[in-house]
Amino acid sequence: MKYTRDEIRRAMLLYAVTDSHWLKEGQTLADVTAEVVKSGVTFLQIREKGLAPEAFEAEAEALKKLCNAAGVPFVVNDSVEIALACDADGVHVGQSDIRGRDIRAIIGPDKILGITANTVERAVAAEKAGADYIGVGAMFATGTKKNAVNIPISRLQDIRAAVSIPIVAIGGITEQNMDRLAGSGADGIAVVSAIFAAEDPAAAAKSLREHCERVFGNR
Repeated sequence: MKYTRDEIRRAMLLYAVTDSHWLKEGQTLADVTAEVVKSGVTFLQIREKGLAPEAFEAEAEALKKLCNAAGVPFVVNDSVEIALACDADGVHVGQSDIRGRDIRAIIGPDKILGITANTVERAVAAEKAGADYIGVGAMFATGTKKNAVNIPISRLQDIRAAVSIPIVAIGGITEQNMDRLAGSGADGIAVVSAIFAAEDPAAAAKSLREHCERVFGNR
């Protein structure tokens, strides 16, 4: 299905990015994803750098079905080919993925296109390239991307002023520091370890969702 801009903006509230590295013994990525989607996650991206393409596609197929049943938008990290093969709702790509490629032309007009951008210039370029939303960060120190450079909240505000598409803040965001993003212009947060590394991912998703509604509910 095609999501409207308003639907995408609302779905940015609590955006979860998978990381099966944190799975406990006996858990599957599909099982944990099913729990967190039911508990409050509003958007899901599968990002599994350690998986071979065949295994990645199989996981993507399983998660797509779960998300579709729950009415939660589902995108694939980086791989346009796998996103199309499993008929995901869209794809999220970084700056290196869009050099010399018209991703919007490849995926068509109805798929969601998310692009990472950490400067005003890149954000404006992403919107011109057909992005439906922008991921901005890293906002705080993060262990997920070792080489990530933190950006000031003032830059997030500048990006908000420069583009009209939804923005999700990412990078080291937790329930303890997300209040600092109030008034930043972000439509919500994207998290990895705050959910998937939690002792109880479903409880973490529920608590984060409630907190997100307090911080971003009036956006």
